[in-house]
Amino acid sequence: MARSLKVAVIGAGVAGLVTARELQREGHTVVVYEKGDQLGGTWVYTPRVESDPLGVDPNREIIHSSLYYSLRTNFPRHLMGFTDYPFAVREDGDSRNFPGHGEVLNFLNDFARDFGLTELIRFNVEVVRVEMVGSRNDEWAVESRTGELSSEEIFEAVVVCVGHNTVPRVADDVPGIGKWPRKQLHSHNYRVPEPFRDQIVVTIGDGPSAHDISNEIAMVAKEVHLSSRSPNVILKLEKRSNMWRHSKIEHVNEDGIVAFQDGTSVDADIIFHCTGYKYQFPFLKTQGILTVEDNRVGPLYKHVFPPQLGPWLSFVAIPSQVRLVIVKRLLFSDVSSKDR
Repeated sequence: MARSLKVAVIGAGVAGLVTARELQREGHTVVVYEKGDQLGGTWVYTPRVESDPLGVDPNREIIHSSLYYSLRTNFPRHLMGFTDYPFAVREDGDSRNFPGHGEVLNFLNDFARDFGLTELIRFNVEVVRVEMVGSRNDEWAVESRTGELSSEEIFEAVVVCVGHNTVPRVADDVPGIGKWPRKQLHSHNYRVPEPFRDQIVVTIGDGPSAHDISNEIAMVAKEVHLSSRSPNVILKLEKRSNMWRHSKIEHVNEDGIVAFQDGTSVDADIIFHCTGYKYQFPFLKTQGILTVEDNRVGPLYKHVFPPQLGPWLSFVAIPSQVRLVIVKRLLFSDVSSKDR
């Protein structure tokens, strides 16, 4: 029978909650660190935005949530649940197949309550350092901070479950964009469309959030121009008469002009970056064993275990383009003794 380990789980979002449940089922002692005041991770909505709309100022107060008010899931509810805990329609909840973010948060709170996970979570506690004790990979120092108070605790294993939808990645390689004098923001700091009223907006990006948000702000904006790396085609989008699709931005000028590679240009009021996020784990100290480069975390076996450090250090929910399935006994279940 596997030994009971003391395991730190960093993050109380979807990945952290399901990881904590499976570890607890296997008999391990689990502590979940959550820097927010409630569970749910990226599904916790707040109307607050950061002081720097682009989200690049290192001195800004970081707002974890990237949710906008109208966001709904892009998976139907029967794919949003777990095998043994379905995402059912609540009597007092959202009956749509693609529910809103509030319904998802309710589901996660129900999940945590029903499996006794809430009492495992230390809220308002930020992890600032995770480091091996000496040369041992089965002893990890976890330093955390609550307000002005810091503390350190030793664990036998650490699972990193923090999301990757908080630190904006911007299109800073566009010629001239650093000197563009007008407003720029990242979708991380988008909540409602009203600030775009009567504005001419250039949206950079071609992913779901770019299209979703662009359609929403087009209801109040004067014009919306979507720029992507697609072929040089200009066309008016069917859903809105004031939306156009363009190719990649060629350059931007200090007079406000945004020029596209398709030969067109627009005198814009706002450049809106819907360009994704960066993977960052500033608390991890692995002496170069693990690296994060261009949103590639590695080396990782099965996108979970660093070969030199696993299973004592692991990651859950690193992939962003696939549906992650947590299989029982994946983490530490085959560990019967320490490798002294």
